[in-house]
Parts: sequence; structure tokens; C-alpha cells
Amino acid sequence: MTETILRGRVLSFRSEPAHYDDMDSFLYIEDGAVHIAGGKIVSVGAFDPKAGEGATVVDHRPHLIVPGFIDTHAHFPQMQVIASWGATLLDWLEKYTFPEETRFSDPEHAATIAGHFLDTLAAHGTTTAAVYCTVHPQSAEAFFTEAERRNMAMIAGKVMMDRNAPKGLLDTPESSYDDSKALIGKWHGRGRALYAITPRFAITSTPEQLEMAEALVREHPDCYLQTHLSENKAEIELTRQLYPGARDYFDVYESYGLLGAKSLFGHAIHLTKREQKRMAETDSVAVFCPTSNLFLGSGLYDEAGLRADGVRRAIATDVGGGTNYSMLRTLDEGYKVLALRGQRMDPLHSFYWATLGNAHALSLEDRIGTLAPGSNADIAVLDSRATPVMALRMERVKSLQEELFLLQTLGDDRAVAETYVDGRPVKNCASSADRSG
Repeated sequence: MTETILRGRVLSFRSEPAHYDDMDSFLYIEDGAVHIAGGKIVSVGAFDPKAGEGATVVDHRPHLIVPGFIDTHAHFPQMQVIASWGATLLDWLEKYTFPEETRFSDPEHAATIAGHFLDTLAAHGTTTAAVYCTVHPQSAEAFFTEAERRNMAMIAGKVMMDRNAPKGLLDTPESSYDDSKALIGKWHGRGRALYAITPRFAITSTPEQLEMAEALVREHPDCYLQTHLSENKAEIELTRQLYPGARDYFDVYESYGLLGAKSLFGHAIHLTKREQKRMAETDSVAVFCPTSNLFLGSGLYDEAGLRADGVRRAIATDVGGGTNYSMLRTLDEGYKVLALRGQRMDPLHSFYWATLGNAHALSLEDRIGTLAPGSNADIAVLDSRATPVMALRMERVKSLQEELFLLQTLGDDRAVAETYVDGRPVKNCASSADRSG
């Protein structure tokens, strides 16, 4: 069995930081070693040249070794419409997204884009994501196949949509159930793949289709449920018209039994107090998507309000409505969104959120988001001096918190020196080999 020791400054969170100087919430080792074998983390501690005899040592000093980033909401079929100009949410879907997604009836196209998407995530230090495919089952097949080839831990699902979309993107309640069930049977729990039952949102599903989603959730309680919630005020109004009996948007999903600890609700911006209370009571997850919320002018997420009400929360890129694949860029924009609300996101909390926090939101904290022994060796190596501007700023940095804030404010894929998936380098294999010894 191949064994590797990564040497560098090690950072891994133990718990959610309570404040800017919460030193007990994380492990930090100035000259640390992460010992990897068989795709798992064997141990973490101070580097000892006598330890791990026979293991290959990869020296990443002075870089930071952190758990791989986790993205809890993304759309892989939207790679070629990211950065499309001039539309609000519903217009953006109609003008750009839906026409693009019709192309994914072609398995070869789906496989090509899935490969680009996963390679792009890895280049940005992201090792796990919760991903929307298209209505076509072959899009999910392609995505899971490419993820399996890379041995990446991915959550994904075929979108369920039977109204308010072009003909080429519509399924039926019955076919959405049958296709999803077949995909669950083939992929859920196979290797590192996990399945998410995925009704796109209330507007594109009839009551009959949401009944089918409810049946799938009931039959497969270990699967995830992912959808969209209260992203845009026009979306909320249309949902009210389509479901006049619902108390509010969240009640649509509640009435079909779609709430729970593995239910991920993208955006969750314009929530009522009742909705927030029910989210908390059902352990459902509100997913903050700052770059897409800003890009589409959807609104400002209320982190403090959701936290006060006890709602579980995650953070995500939401590409391609989101404007960057980088969790560093996402954290930067999240900081700005909350600042506009008079709230603050300190750098410790930012990096907790993108790693162990998102792992908790996915109920996967025993596998990913941490460098704890026994967890999967999904790791990002961060270079705080990756650009001349960053290097100049680092000359004045005096604390770990300042360095993390620099990374999230000025960093992008250039700040990711290497990414490890299942213990293997996937971004710069040649350069990693050159540093071994």
C-alpha cells in the first residue's frame, strides 16, 4: 500500500468557531504532517523525519494544508452559460439555462462537460459537491461515471421537471420516478457516489410530480433531497399562484414530506419566520449562494437571522448562476453580502463553513471536511503568496486569521497549490512528484 506524508502548515477545524479568536475550534500545526495510506488519513501531527518510514514525503512548506473544500449547490450543465449577461432569475432560466440544458440529451456532450466540471472543481480545491444534473437520466449517468473515474465524493441527481420548461426538458411524474429510482439503484452508495432526489423547484413540478418525489424520499431515506427555495420574489409569487393552498413557499415542500436532515434548500433568502422555524424544527438546510444572489439581483441572505432561529446552514457557489467555481471567491462575496446586512463573517468561520461546516450540513463530517484520522484524504494545499499582490500583503500578515482573510479576499484557483482526492494529487501531479523526497 502506497503511503504518503504531506508536510506543511496543517489546519483542520474541530467545531464551529464561536468568535474571531476561538483557538479551541481548530487544530493548527506550524510544521505538520498528514500521513495518508489507502486513500485515508492515518494520522496528523508534528512532522518527524523518523516517523512514517518508507512513506513518500511531499514537502508543501510554507503552504497551508486544509481539508478539501465542499460545495453544497452547483449545476454542472451550466458551465457554458456562466457569465451570461442581463437577466433576473426566471428570465435567466428561460433565456440561457433551459436552452443549454437541452443539449444534455446527448450522452457524449454530457460526459464532456462532466469531465470539465470535475476537473475545474479540483483545480479550485473543491473535492465534494452537491450537483444538479439535467432532466435527462443520461446526464446523471455521465456525471457519476466521470466522478467514479476520479474517485471523487459527489452527491448528484437527475432533475425532475414536468411543467414550465421547454418540451425537451420535460419528463412526467411517472418517468421522473422511474428514472430516479433506477439511478438510485445503480449509483447511490456505489464507491463514493451519493444520490440526491432533485425536483428542480416548485414552479417546474406539478403536485403529481412532487408526490413522486415524496415517494422516492420515503422509499430511500438515506438519499438526499435538493431543490430551490425563495430565491427571487417573482419566483415566490408564481409559486403562490401555482400552489394557492400552501401557507408559503416552504409549505409546498412540507406538504409533500420533503423536509429533513438531508434536505438541501438552495438560496432561502426571502423566508418568513414560520418558514425559518419549520426549517429549524425539521433540521433542513438553508444553502447560501452569494455570487448568484448578487449576480441575479435576487436578494441578501440573512445568516444572523437563520442562525438565531437554529437553522442548519451551508454555503455554495451555485455555478452557473453563481459566477465562480472557487469557494475562496464564494467566501469573499459571502462576506460582502453579510456586510450589507450589517453582519460579519470572520475568517475562521469562513474556512470552517467551506470545510467541516458544509460536511456537517451534508451529514458527512465523519468522512470529509476534516483532517481527522480515519477520514478520506481529500485535501487542498493553499499558497497565500500565489500572486505578487498576495505576496506583498503577506509581508504584513501577523496571524492565521489575517492570512485566511487574505486567502478568501484575494485568492482563487491560483492560490490552490495542489488538490488531493482520495490521497492522490490531481491538480499538479508532476510538480508534486518533483517535491517528493
